[in-house]
Amino acid sequence: MTVWNVDKNAEAKTMVITAKFKTSIANVWQLWADPRLLERWWGPPGFPATFEHHDLTPGGTITYFMSGSDGGDRFDSAWNVIEVDAPTRLVVEDAIVEDDGTPSDGNSMTRMEIDIEAVGDTTRMILTTHFHSLEGMEQAIAMGVADGMKACMSQIDALLAEVAA
Repeated sequence: MTVWNVDKNAEAKTMVITAKFKTSIANVWQLWADPRLLERWWGPPGFPATFEHHDLTPGGTITYFMSGSDGGDRFDSAWNVIEVDAPTRLVVEDAIVEDDGTPSDGNSMTRMEIDIEAVGDTTRMILTTHFHSLEGMEQAIAMGVADGMKACMSQIDALLAEVAA
C-alpha cells in the first residue's frame, strides 16, 4: 500500500500525505534525487513531468514542466531547494512568487517538506505541503490536489521494484 493517510489541517494551512513503502530509505530517497525517476512518478498518470534542471543542493533550483499525454497544455514550475539532508529530508519552495508571496503560476502551494524515515521493515515518506492561505489551500483541494498526489504516488511501488532490482 502506498498512500497511507492524507491529513488536511486548515489551522496550519497544511496537507500531509503519508506513504509507506517496502524498501530502504536509500531507494525512496532516489525517487527525489534522480530526475529520471522523479519524472516517472511526479506527474499523475496521463500528465507526465519532465525535469529540465535538477540541482538538489541548498540554494539550487529544480525546473520541470507537466504536459498532457496528447501534447496539449504545458505547465512550467520551479522549486528553490531550501534544505537537503540526504537521505532523510528535503525542503523546496515555489520559485516564482508575486510581490505578496502568492505563487505566480496560480498554484497556492508555497513550500513542501519531505521527510523519509525507517519504520520496522518499511520506509515512511511524509510529504507536508504548506499553503500560502486557507483560501488557496481550499481551492487546491477542491481542484483535486490531494487526489492528484495520490495518483502520482500510486506509481511509486512499481518504480521502487525496478530500483531495488
